[in-house]
Amino acid sequence: MKCHTVRLRLVGQAAWCIWGFLATCFGDVPFASGAEDTLPLTMPDFPHVIQTHGARLAEVDSDKGAIDLFAAYVGPAVLLDDVAKTLTAKSITPKLSKDLLIPEITQVAQKLIGDLAAWQLAVTVQQVVRDERIPGMTEKLSGSPTRREWLALQGRTKWLQSMNELAQTLAAIESPSPVQEGRMQVKLMMLTQQAGRLEVEALQAAYQDWDRLRGWKDRVRMLRGQARLCGTWQWVIHNHQQHHQERKLSLLFPPPGADRATLPGLVETIVLGDNVYLRWEIDGQVQEDSLQFVKEGQRLEGTFVNSQGGWGSISGKRTASCTP
Repeated sequence: MKCHTVRLRLVGQAAWCIWGFLATCFGDVPFASGAEDTLPLTMPDFPHVIQTHGARLAEVDSDKGAIDLFAAYVGPAVLLDDVAKTLTAKSITPKLSKDLLIPEITQVAQKLIGDLAAWQLAVTVQQVVRDERIPGMTEKLSGSPTRREWLALQGRTKWLQSMNELAQTLAAIESPSPVQEGRMQVKLMMLTQQAGRLEVEALQAAYQDWDRLRGWKDRVRMLRGQARLCGTWQWVIHNHQQHHQERKLSLLFPPPGADRATLPGLVETIVLGDNVYLRWEIDGQVQEDSLQFVKEGQRLEGTFVNSQGGWGSISGKRTASCTP
């Protein structure tokens, strides 16, 4: 496993400890995705991204600037080339944009850049303290009012409070009162601790946003599958174990993103192309259905097996279309 040599002290070391733990747990395990996708085999090298693009991260102060930076540099560097290319694609219709969740991934990509910008600020502050270059650096570290306002909009409770506390301590060190001058070392230690805490919290947020972007295609497939299933179906189950007993029932599959609960007992739904997998769990009993869309999506045909030894065929006929 590749290790990064980084000069960090106090709380700042915790960020790299956490990152090493994540890399150890996930670094050699391919992530679940579609069969046609290239499977990322390693964690993204965020430390290298911050080192390479730190100057750009320190200047970003708008949503457009964040997306431009993500598309041109950060996205490809953290194994999200598909997201970067989609965000810069031309002539995407409003309907396709909605189907591909582009508004959502745009916002998450902006958040990721905000996370990395906060992380870069924390690393820079720690370096400045080590080099004893704090006087005259406050404005440079804090950035323009526009940048500070943009970062505040990207921040979440996980690191926004830490960033605000860091800014307040920086300001106090830059313009100390006579009483504070005698406590400068305490202030510098506090500044280092705050920067370390910000680094850890920004790291955690960056991983969460990266993971959400990584699973973007899977969510698109899931929603498309839910859209195909949505509607009322007449279900006929033929159980060979129970003397070829047949059972008929009506199932209502809700539309994608519906607030109302899904079907009772349905715990997993996977739709890949015309193939449908359903897993049901009721009172400790499990049933798995393997089905296929036929007749232009108006019928489902397949088989089932359950934990009681039952097996047989299932046929489904759409009796009502999807109701949003």
